[in-house]
Amino acid sequence: MFKRIHKKIHIEGMHCEGCVMRVKNVLSSIPGVKKCEVSLEDKCADLVLSKEIDDSIFKEKIESIGFQMQ
Repeated sequence: MFKRIHKKIHIEGMHCEGCVMRVKNVLSSIPGVKKCEVSLEDKCADLVLSKEIDDSIFKEKIESIGFQMQ
């Protein structure tokens, strides 16, 4: 059983479900991310992590696909 860490990050720049899927795919590819739900309406991603992950990793991944982490 893994450690469950819940994290919410706010993302600016998403305009459609395609944006949501791009963000979900890039966040899900980060080692240690076990679950990722992205909300266009709330402009956020709710994550379940198996280990601590530095915010700079999330920021780098999100910005690499053209969005901003708040």
